[in-house]
Order: sequence, then structure tokens, then C-alpha cells
Amino acid sequence: MKKVYIRTFGCQMNKRDSEVLAGALERRGAELVDDWESADVVLFNTCAVRKHAEDRVFSILGLIAKKAQARGEDKVFGLLGCMAQEWRDKAFKKAPYLDIVCGPNDLYALVENLDEIIARGKKALFVDGKARVDEFYSDGAYFSEDREHSFVIIMEGCNNFCSYCIVPYVRGRERSRPSGDIISEIKLLIDKGISKITLLGQNVNSYSSDLSFLELLKAVSDIKGVKELSFVTAHPKDASVELFRLMAERENIKKYLHLPFQAGSNRILKLMNRNYAIEHYKELVMAYRDIVKGGYLSTDVIVGFPTETDEDFQATFDVMKELKFETAYIFKYSPRPFSKASKMKDNVPKEVKERRHKILLEFQRSIAER
Repeated sequence: MKKVYIRTFGCQMNKRDSEVLAGALERRGAELVDDWESADVVLFNTCAVRKHAEDRVFSILGLIAKKAQARGEDKVFGLLGCMAQEWRDKAFKKAPYLDIVCGPNDLYALVENLDEIIARGKKALFVDGKARVDEFYSDGAYFSEDREHSFVIIMEGCNNFCSYCIVPYVRGRERSRPSGDIISEIKLLIDKGISKITLLGQNVNSYSSDLSFLELLKAVSDIKGVKELSFVTAHPKDASVELFRLMAERENIKKYLHLPFQAGSNRILKLMNRNYAIEHYKELVMAYRDIVKGGYLSTDVIVGFPTETDEDFQATFDVMKELKFETAYIFKYSPRPFSKASKMKDNVPKEVKERRHKILLEFQRSIAER
């Protein structure tokens, strides 16, 4: 029996992928452990959205590999997720201690081949994106670290191609799971005592399979045993009054909406390829707060996008002052490989990005305190 340690970086999608991976491995006889030192196999499931996160992963994983080597321990090291898809075979050169590089769409292939990889002691690369994704989620569906709550992935990938974002290049194009598979997974989780469900997708409200997203939300809400239902992340271009009305009507749908606006300047939004104007975004927020009484609202903001002027930043600040989000996740722009914005000159000085970031953080902190 191999002992496996999994560490997760990044979004809820990565967290759920790690849970499902753990479940699938456990069903095949692996023992999951909480520390890398006692593990035979060390797997890092990673995020590529920001360079800082990448640097941190290579630093931590390299340190662990060095310690294991110094002790004469023969561990298997794997880089999984979005960073693996981005770096591909170059990851072996960047980190020679790696034995496995596996993208987010190939985790099922990793599960099926792990014993053989260990036995052969040969470096393995899985980044072709042709793995049986639905079987992977169903195979490990019963596994959840939380005894009451579980994430359920309803779609993979993204078609929006926001100019700053690497996700379509590492997660691929949108692929919505059949509603029957999603509902079966949720029922398996309920049988295990899970009563709170969060539906996940890069842009969850662009889900489109045999049902629309609204129809799926209704169907899941109707499942006996689902006491609390939520979803992330919604895209403003796909959000609607009909969605807000359903949230208000259904008692078990959580009154929480994560709706990133990213920038308050229409010029910057256009450069970001966000496909909405800030006026439309404000109308959505007003409708949400009018329909979903007491609804919680969170957002994402990027400062320092290429060519962002003081006036553009002021427009972003004005939106935050006007809408007063309960929570805001505020990030400094950093170029990401493959993205359209990476071809633009990153011309906002680091100190300007840091100053603007600090202004928004301090303002949001004052809102939270009030």
C-alpha cells in the first residue's frame, strides 16, 4: 500500500480535484497521509493564475525534494494541475526531481497509471487533455474532507479568453457535465452525510448541457437532503434577474453571489475582454440587492493592468465606494503566459501597483469593519 500526500494550491476547483483524486486513489488501495515525510508519493496540485503562486510551489516542492534526498529517501514527486499544463515537459528541466507532470484534465490517467509509474521509475507526462473527466469525478465522488460540505464541479474550462487570464490555455474550453452525472454525484455525497453543496465552474452560470444553469440549479435544489446550495464563480455577462429571483425564492439556495467586476474603467474592461460595461455591472448589483434581500456580495478586482492611468484606477475606486462589497479579493496584475495581455507592455510601475493595491485593501477593510 502506497502512502500518498496531496497538497493543494489555488481555487476551489483545485480543492475539489484534489478531493476526487484522493478518493480515486484510496479506492485503489492507497493510504492518504497528512504529512509529506511519511509519504511514498508527494503530489502538489497547483494554480497558474499568478506568478507568485508558481514561484511558491517550486520553492516549497524543491525544498521538500532536497530534504528527502539528503535523508536517502526514494519518494515519487508529482506536479499536478494548471502549472503542469502550462510547463508541460519543461517542468522536468525546471525541477529535475519531478517524476510526474499531470494537467488538470488528465488526473484519471494518473490514477490508472500510478502503480506502473512507481514500478518503472520513469518520468511520466500527462497533458494531452483526453482523459475521461466524467469517470474521474464519478469515481472519487464520495470523498470530501468536510463532513457537511462538498464542492461539485459542473463544468470545466473557459471560453471567455479574458486577456489577462491563463485558464483557457491550461483548463481548456468549456465542457459541461451531463446533469444526470452531477445529480448522481450529489446523491452519493448526501448518502455520506453531506448536506451543503457548492456548484463549481470557471464561469458556473455559462453551464450548458441537457439543462441550462437555471434548470440545473432548480433540479439540485429539489434533491432531498440538500440543505444549503451555493455556486461560484458567476460571470457578469451571464448573470440575470431570473437567477436572482430563483435565489430569492428557494430557501435552500444560499444568499451569496461572487460577481467579479475586475475594473471600473470601461476602457480597461474592453482591454481585458470582459464583454460588459461597468454600467451593466452596476445594474446587476442593484437588481441583486433589490431582489435577494440581505444578500451577500463579493467580487474580484485587478489593479495595475497595462496602461491603467490614475483616472482608470479612480473609476475602480469609485465603484468600490458606491457598491460597498461585503468582500473583495484585490490583486496586482502580473503577466501570464499565453494570455493576450502578456504581449502588452507591463507599463504600470511596481510601486504604483502596490500603492493602488494598498488603497483598495485599506478601503475594503474599513467597509468590512463597518
